[in-house]
Amino acid sequence: MARFGPARGNGPQGLPGISVTGRRAGTFCLLLIAALCVQATRVQVFEAKDLDHNSANQRLTVERYGQPRGNILVGADTVTGSAPTGGRYAYKRTYTDGPTYAAVTGFASQAYGDTQLEGTEDDLLTGTDSRLAGWAVWDAVARRQNPGGDVYTTLDRAAQEAAMRGLGAQTGAVAAIEPATGRILALASTPTYDPGSFAGSTSADQTAWNRLQADSGQPMLNRALRQTYPPGSAFKVVTAAAALAGGVVTDINAPTGAPFPYVLPGTTTPLVNDTRACDQPGQSLDTAMTYSCNSVLGYLGVRTGLDATAAMAANFGFNDARLDMPVRPSRSNFDTKMNDSQLALSSIGQFDTAATPLVMAMVAAGVANNGTVMRPQLVDKLTKSDGTAVQLMKPAVYKRAMEPGVAAQVQRLMTDVVDNGTGANARIPGAVVGGKTGTAQHGVDNSGTPYAWFVSWARPAGSDKVPPVAVAVVIADSDATDVTGGGLAAPIARSVMQAVLGR
Repeated sequence: MARFGPARGNGPQGLPGISVTGRRAGTFCLLLIAALCVQATRVQVFEAKDLDHNSANQRLTVERYGQPRGNILVGADTVTGSAPTGGRYAYKRTYTDGPTYAAVTGFASQAYGDTQLEGTEDDLLTGTDSRLAGWAVWDAVARRQNPGGDVYTTLDRAAQEAAMRGLGAQTGAVAAIEPATGRILALASTPTYDPGSFAGSTSADQTAWNRLQADSGQPMLNRALRQTYPPGSAFKVVTAAAALAGGVVTDINAPTGAPFPYVLPGTTTPLVNDTRACDQPGQSLDTAMTYSCNSVLGYLGVRTGLDATAAMAANFGFNDARLDMPVRPSRSNFDTKMNDSQLALSSIGQFDTAATPLVMAMVAAGVANNGTVMRPQLVDKLTKSDGTAVQLMKPAVYKRAMEPGVAAQVQRLMTDVVDNGTGANARIPGAVVGGKTGTAQHGVDNSGTPYAWFVSWARPAGSDKVPPVAVAVVIADSDATDVTGGGLAAPIARSVMQAVLGR
């Protein structure tokens, strides 16, 4: 019988052999699989976040508007809602009295994104915030979307409505703060807009958006937070605080030694006053504040010095680019490199000094709170849709601007402005009111319409508690013939303070 050895090319079990070409093909396939694994890992892990937020990726937008959005509330009342669309994006945002609260809510648009609280709290409102999940791991695996949570603001409805009524058709803004806590009671900007008019993605929404973008009045500009203005004489509160804290002035009723005329250092230009009541040498700080004397406050700013004046401004929020609340306002400016003539102008709120109404409200609130400036807060609490708290906001100290004794002297200066001087239009029967007017020049050769300012605080007469409200008002454009802080801005501040005081 013939013997048969193993077939050539067979393996140990006699399986057909694998040729060199086959081995190469197998190796190539393994490399392809490995490359696919690497690519999938890169896309799904390392680039997932970028792809999720790529403008061409509509999946997240579809998910965001696939259920009702959580609400923003003022007190116990919602000022937002959601409405079914019957389209690709199942729901769109709606607003209750949208123009009144637009400076706070911002907008949430299927086509144009989101701003203000709608933007900073978007994860909570859309239900994607991990704090809303009952079991985060399972929710992630099942891609389950939680109901949107709710944002409770710190706003006082009466104060907000008073601010909007007071501003009316004028271009301007109001910021009101509770001094002891930093809670924002009102945040208003005019002209305003209806954020619901372009919340969807139809041609009508696009038309509304384009109309707002083309409006020369810039109704979508948040003038309370995102626009800075020279504060003019309202800044003199900061200058007076710095002079008192630095010991340059020890008695607000004693002569300051300010000459008249006061010539700007290094120049031949006198610093002029707006009233003849200021045109004499040696005015006291109290008189200078009551009648808003430029020569005295410019002189005191130079005597106090750049470093001390800039430090006091910083205590109130100037030069802070990250003053989140949680919305981020524009940076208010007080230069830290100036010569003495520029410092004199800056000390009366001119030159390059510029502030948001929010920061000027912080100035008034810090004085009212005995020298302690609280961090401003626009959100009171965040909750799940069932009302369970996700986060409770607590008052936080921002800066200790001055000692209580110095603050008491500045309070006296501000009450004298209202009782005896330029702030008479802010008087409230049965209340103690402190304030400071400001009329800021701007434009080429000061040719622009002046900005009218008023900063103030108020408390019930006979009370020794921290005033419950501090306000800043700016009017940037008005049809009035007499554009002054006392004439235009003070009455608006009065109405907001009355709303908080319940008078």
